[in-house]
Amino acid sequence: MKINILDRTVMALVISTLSLAGISIAADGQREPQEEQKRDQQEKQQEQKQQQKQQQQERVQKQSGQDQKQQQQRVQQEKQQEQKQQQQQKQQQQERVQKQSDQDQKQQQQRVQQEKQQEQKQQQERVQKQSDQNQKQQQQRVQQEKQQEQKQQQQQQKQQQQERVQKQSDQNQKQQQQRVQQQQQQEQKQQQKQEQRLSQQQQKQLITQQQQRVTQYRQHLEQQEPRAKEHAEELRRQNRMAQYRYQEEYLEHLRQQQLRLRNERFDYDRDPYFYAAPIYRYNRGGRYYEINRYGANVLRQALNAGYAQGFRAGQADRHDRWRGNYKDSYAYRDANYGYSGYYVSRSEYNYYFREGFRRGYEDGYNSRYRYGRYSNGNYFMSDNILSRILNFQAIP
Repeated sequence: MKINILDRTVMALVISTLSLAGISIAADGQREPQEEQKRDQQEKQQEQKQQQKQQQQERVQKQSGQDQKQQQQRVQQEKQQEQKQQQQQKQQQQERVQKQSDQDQKQQQQRVQQEKQQEQKQQQERVQKQSDQNQKQQQQRVQQEKQQEQKQQQQQQKQQQQERVQKQSDQNQKQQQQRVQQQQQQEQKQQQKQEQRLSQQQQKQLITQQQQRVTQYRQHLEQQEPRAKEHAEELRRQNRMAQYRYQEEYLEHLRQQQLRLRNERFDYDRDPYFYAAPIYRYNRGGRYYEINRYGANVLRQALNAGYAQGFRAGQADRHDRWRGNYKDSYAYRDANYGYSGYYVSRSEYNYYFREGFRRGYEDGYNSRYRYGRYSNGNYFMSDNILSRILNFQAIP
């Protein structure tokens, strides 16, 4: 800053000198008195300039002293400020240390308190756990006692059930013996009646009737094939695949029946059915019919075959999640499964087949055995249900 002031002062003097020199040169052509006056003036001006220069130097010196003093003051102020800042930093550092110490102490107290709380909590949990274990053990003991009581009751019930079963078995055995005796008596009567042969004319009538039945049955089987295929396609459209597979098995069996019927060579003269006299009578549709033991066996077969096929058809609809309707089954409509064409009419066989089918379908659809039983891989109608449906009465 001092150097700038001096430079400006020197520059002003130089400019003034040059100005005066120019004035002096311009006035050379004037008169000497004027020149002297001018020289006097110039000397005065120079003196004034020197005085001004001296004053300027004094001012510069004074300004330099003031600047130096201000600089020293600033340096001193900076030192004081630095000292003050250092003191503040030191104080802040002490405050931070104190604050950190307080925080550490507080955290230590919190940790101690948390540890105490955790210990108390763990103690409570141990006490609660022990209480729960004791309660659980108590419950287990109570449950074991109940189970023992139930087991004892079950054993008692089982023993009572065994006693009842044994008693029922004894009763059944006794009834079975009675039935065997009755059956033996009936067989003796039947044998006596079987010795009674039909007349030649009756035998011829039966043979002629049988031949007509076989011819009609062959024609019926041939006509049923298109209907069966149409029903199978309907099942496929309805996505009833279990019912479809069952029907395919049913139709395959009918084809085998048809093939056997074509290739069969029946000896009417040696078949005892055509000369054996009727030994039973039964009622169907309000009318009484007479039949020999060979025809009676065919009707029993129709009921059992109908029950077995109905059970499988009911299972198939249940697997397909289809609504239960036994009349919707092709097997129920056809009703010829197991029919050979001999001994009874097709309508008679169809009637008893459908009676068995309806009951078998109900059992199969509902997964139960209300009307029948399962044995050796097949389904059979219960003997008491079968006997009640046929209701054969011995001809006196």
